[in-house]
Amino acid sequence: MGGLAALAREAGHKVTGCDAGVYPPMSDQLRALGIELIEGYGADQTGIGADVYVVGNVVSRARREDGQARYPLMEAILEAGLPYTSGPQWLAEQVLHHPGRRRHVLAVAGTHGKTTTTSMLAWVLEQAGLEPGFLVGGVPLNFDVSARLGAGDCFVIEADEYDTAFFDKRSKFVHYRPRTAVLNNLEFDHADIFDNLAAIERQFHHLLRTVPASGCVVFNAGQDSLQRVLSQGCWSQRAGFGAGGDWQASGEPHAFEVLHGGRPVARVEWSLSGLHNQMNALAAIAAARHVGVEPAVAAQALGSFLNVKRRMEVRGAAGGITVYDDFAHHPTAIHTTVDGLRRQVGAQRILAVFEPRSNTMKLGAMKAQLPWSLEQADLAFCHSGGLDWDAREALAPMGARAAVAATIDELVAQVTAAARPGDHILCMSNGGFGGVHARLLSAIAARSA
Repeated sequence: MGGLAALAREAGHKVTGCDAGVYPPMSDQLRALGIELIEGYGADQTGIGADVYVVGNVVSRARREDGQARYPLMEAILEAGLPYTSGPQWLAEQVLHHPGRRRHVLAVAGTHGKTTTTSMLAWVLEQAGLEPGFLVGGVPLNFDVSARLGAGDCFVIEADEYDTAFFDKRSKFVHYRPRTAVLNNLEFDHADIFDNLAAIERQFHHLLRTVPASGCVVFNAGQDSLQRVLSQGCWSQRAGFGAGGDWQASGEPHAFEVLHGGRPVARVEWSLSGLHNQMNALAAIAAARHVGVEPAVAAQALGSFLNVKRRMEVRGAAGGITVYDDFAHHPTAIHTTVDGLRRQVGAQRILAVFEPRSNTMKLGAMKAQLPWSLEQADLAFCHSGGLDWDAREALAPMGARAAVAATIDELVAQVTAAARPGDHILCMSNGGFGGVHARLLSAIAARSA
């Protein structure tokens, strides 16, 4: 929604927005763009005279325990008959497929890696001189903004399978109608709206139905779930990457040959680590090829790719200890993130600090996978505040390597007491995590002093 606000502002609209507890980096970006942020969902905001209210999918018709509406602004909009739309619909009508300027949409979907791969692809097209527009669910360090209209014909968008709005329960990505669709991977997630993996596979197939015959579906060839999606029907060109695909990698994740049809076509040397980023790179290179960017040009661009804020981002160091911030929250993402750091730091200790904050994790749907996801960490610290399930029981297989804290204060105290010079503290959450990164750095510095 912050990215949509930035696009609307760039297009010349006057934009305001409201939310609860907005946190960096998006809050900083919006203020820098001159977009007023209003805290809360007060009904009085109908008095601003908006031409249209763009409604995010956090908004619902829910009621609090006292019977009052949780989102009084939405109730006021409905009562007054004011114009409203969803974010994806506004984007499709006003940016992606506006009659005055239709774009070649490159949509990146998948359970993991959407933000990073979208950022990679946008940077590759930028370096190739295509001046793409983009909308990313994070802030790419190469651009330092999460969205822009772009002067070229291409528009790269992070395509989410979560539902669109309380009045439109389709996945967001069905609105985008891409000509190039990237299917990075597909696992069960969003247990609050999907009953099982098959339900998500059905939504991914709805996306495939919107890709024209001249379009291209770039997919992770090693995933059974995506093979099932494709088997339901695919009417476009295909480009598989990874195991069994046309596009493959040979070498370590930080320096590897790109193979197409078994033939070397490019080499990537960059600062990123982890097999997941190697796969993200293959997806970006294959997608860029569909709009005419040669693999060697794409690989050279990736050599200067700086990643995304909150993706293994170093927040600081104190007392010989480095603190990182990462967006990982699904067990698979946690596992690959810890693995990536392990490959980077070798035998040095990793202290994994995390909170099960996503709707899926709050429901406890994947709690049994947590010990596996943290297996390469030396110590693990879980913030259990707000959970309805027992985090200590879930982490019991880790024995003394795992600790649980009900508050951020307790968590900071636990981690500070355990940390020692040379350690790497990896904080993982899809929220602000109570400012735990700065608090840890402060506490460690104070202890060292």
